[in-house]
Amino acid sequence: MNTRRAVAQVIEPIPVMEGAGVRLRRSVATGRLDYVDPFLLFDHFGSDDPRDYIAGFPFHPHRGIETVTYMLDGQVSHKDSLGNSGTIGGGDVQWMTAGSGILHEEMPKAGPRRLEGFQVWVNLPAKLKMTKPRYQDVAANRIPNLVRADGVEVRVIAGEIEGVKGAVKEIYADPEYLDVSMPPGRTFEQPVPRGHTALAYLFEGEAVIGPDEDGKPLAATRLAVLGDGDIVSVRTGKLPARLLLLSGRPLGEPIARYGPFVMNTEEEIREALRELRAGTFIRP
Repeated sequence: MNTRRAVAQVIEPIPVMEGAGVRLRRSVATGRLDYVDPFLLFDHFGSDDPRDYIAGFPFHPHRGIETVTYMLDGQVSHKDSLGNSGTIGGGDVQWMTAGSGILHEEMPKAGPRRLEGFQVWVNLPAKLKMTKPRYQDVAANRIPNLVRADGVEVRVIAGEIEGVKGAVKEIYADPEYLDVSMPPGRTFEQPVPRGHTALAYLFEGEAVIGPDEDGKPLAATRLAVLGDGDIVSVRTGKLPARLLLLSGRPLGEPIARYGPFVMNTEEEIREALRELRAGTFIRP
């Protein structure tokens, strides 16, 4: 018998300032919710005012993680120490495996449209912490868009739904990353392997998440951390909803983190800092 996952915790994002002065809302990597294995950080950025984001994220290092940037609107220019550069816009995804070490920058462009999107950090296991860095830039037109007969629409960034596979592949945590848009009065259910972590971030409208048919709707913007089970169930009432559904296989390994570095021990963090100061952080 399949079990629908119940909501174990509801997180209200907190406002933070990152980079050179970017205002955003953070749900994971806070005093209330440090991480949800394998997800280390979840940020939602969005503003109509360029002063909230134009300072951007000048060159900075990462090691031991994968970062995922999903754009809803606006544009962000980027470049990194691998020689990659370009601009991502509405609907595009940037999936970067920092591995042994990478330097990159992300600089938003001002108007004329609103800037909005999300960034997630996904942990790497100890055996891949020092793997070769890798970069995947996925244009919006490469991301499958599944439209059901009842009007529910799903952009399949990673994972699989109804035989449709996502555009981002070969990620260790075997993640699922779905952007789900639901009209009023609809039900969306998605199998998630038992034992995998599952998160639902509601960023538009309201919806009931979980097995309780009479449950209280969750209003945007909130992150629902789901308990174990086999199926994620979401229902809308009089209002539509849009949410991100993320799931992934936990690593179950110790975590040592310092800013943009996430390793397994404090000594590995100190080594990263020593290499950064010595100019040997980027491996040949």
